[in-house]
Amino acid sequence: MNTGLRITVFTAALAATFGASYGVGGAVGPISPEPKSATHGGSEGHAAAGHEEETAGHDAAKGGGREAAPPGGLEISRDGYTLDLKTPRIEAGEKAELRFAVVQDGTGRKVTAYEREHGKDLHLILASRDLTVYRHLHPSRAADGTWSTPVDLPRAGGYRVFADFKPKGGEALTLGADLAASGSYEPRELPAHNTTAEVDGYEVKLRGALTPGRHSDLTLTVAKNGKPVRNLQPYLGAYGHLVALRSGDLAYLHVHPNGELGDGKTEPGPDVSFTATAPSAGAYRLFLDFRHEGKVRTAAFTVHAGGAADASGQPSRTKPAEEEPGHAH
Repeated sequence: MNTGLRITVFTAALAATFGASYGVGGAVGPISPEPKSATHGGSEGHAAAGHEEETAGHDAAKGGGREAAPPGGLEISRDGYTLDLKTPRIEAGEKAELRFAVVQDGTGRKVTAYEREHGKDLHLILASRDLTVYRHLHPSRAADGTWSTPVDLPRAGGYRVFADFKPKGGEALTLGADLAASGSYEPRELPAHNTTAEVDGYEVKLRGALTPGRHSDLTLTVAKNGKPVRNLQPYLGAYGHLVALRSGDLAYLHVHPNGELGDGKTEPGPDVSFTATAPSAGAYRLFLDFRHEGKVRTAAFTVHAGGAADASGQPSRTKPAEEEPGHAH
């Protein structure tokens, strides 16, 4: 777990909601990345220790004047890898198997060799375009490199699938693809601004604010039945896991908590702290995953960076049917 945090921010233009999957062939055998040329801008998604100063896009000062790295997260292909979503459409309200693979461009071979990060070879994030449905999934991988996980989406509409991974010997990447859930579709508004979320009898409060282009300290405090929770259980190598998505284009920010398990300073609650950098002004949806009493729950928040917002601070009750299921292990 990194003590110093870096957030990689993805600011690409919005992809079409119902994109087609990228078809490729497969072959069995571990695939490691080919050496990268100097034009590749480096890693994204996870931070390297001691690199707090790096922000979105690897700025020119960090890169000695080189151009910023191409945006990621909203791209289906990047740095020689493509996310091949084999299940681009499912039926809303029905259980389905979501299947995909990461393939190496040029050969079409499925990647089977990964470096584990935060306890997993690959993290899969799934969110609706209106940011009212969120899933953090941990799919299983077959010997040929095909990943799969059960999924049950409550409503029809457009969704975005993010695959967060690090190929063996390569840089961390986050690739994205569109998923369509068929059925009767009714668009929803972004949930109102909130700094308190309630889920399954837990109350989670958010302190701190996002500032565009600058590091911001965020602290999430977990309580149950009005009492602070001081025995949070590790989840993905930490006491909390936070994902932020920007409203509009679903730019993806992946952050990890300050501190490290077993460092003698990081307590198992009630506070879990993060450092985040918003790429721009606008609305963001934050999703905190935390484990307590053997179960992972998700608290969701809507915050605004650099703009006016509804500051009522009223609790947002996270509906289990929409945001909590899907922590498949």
